Amino acid sequence: MKYTILASGSKGNASIVETDNIRILIDCGTTKRYLTQRFEELGLQFNDIDAVLITHDHSDHTSQLKHFVGATIYCPSPNPYTNVQVEPYERFFVGDVDVFPIKTSHDDEYSVGYVITWNDTKLVYITDTGYVRDQDLVYIEDADYYILESNHDPEMLMKTSRPYYIKQRILSDEGHLSNDDAGQVLAKIVTERTKEVVLAHLSEQANTEVLAVQTAKKYIEYQEIQVRAAKQFQIMVGGKRE
Repeated sequence: MKYTILASGSKGNASIVETDNIRILIDCGTTKRYLTQRFEELGLQFNDIDAVLITHDHSDHTSQLKHFVGATIYCPSPNPYTNVQVEPYERFFVGDVDVFPIKTSHDDEYSVGYVITWNDTKLVYITDTGYVRDQDLVYIEDADYYILESNHDPEMLMKTSRPYYIKQRILSDEGHLSNDDAGQVLAKIVTERTKEVVLAHLSEQANTEVLAVQTAKKYIEYQEIQVRAAKQFQIMVGGKRE
């Protein structure tokens, strides 16, 4: 299983997960121009995507959905482009890829993360959540690859010029995981099996890649695990073709 993060952050999100037989796009925010350029760099066209998994119906995750109507679109909310409405904790398959949605906590009534399994390889994708439920740890522990939100440092956030109500939203249970929040989750779920952790959806004003990675590493017992931070507009490739 290979993953390619095309964009990650408040200005847009899009990632591709691919196996020998299936190519899945997780979210499709950003602009058409940017997405087209990244697809061209990868030697892909939009119609090479077999399925689109939407985490929630905010524009930085859905703005380019109309370009993928040839694929099966899975979304937790009613959406004009949705073929299948996703229900948390109800497993489904995209070809031979097992997809298990779990409920996340965000200021969108319908919001999920995804556990994707293929040939005994497991990838967990969770962004845009104020916290991770303890009862969901059993579903996300012991994965090969994690793409997990590490949005902000609270002290940096409070020093930004953002309105107070925005800061409160981000810090709330329906906001975003802080660096320490992400680290505490990782401490409970990574194992010797885990190969890579990508910290995602970093705030450009209230975080840095170095700080996010340093914080996560403090919580991870297994130092051989590769820990990286995804950028807002830059391709990052991970995993491997089985």
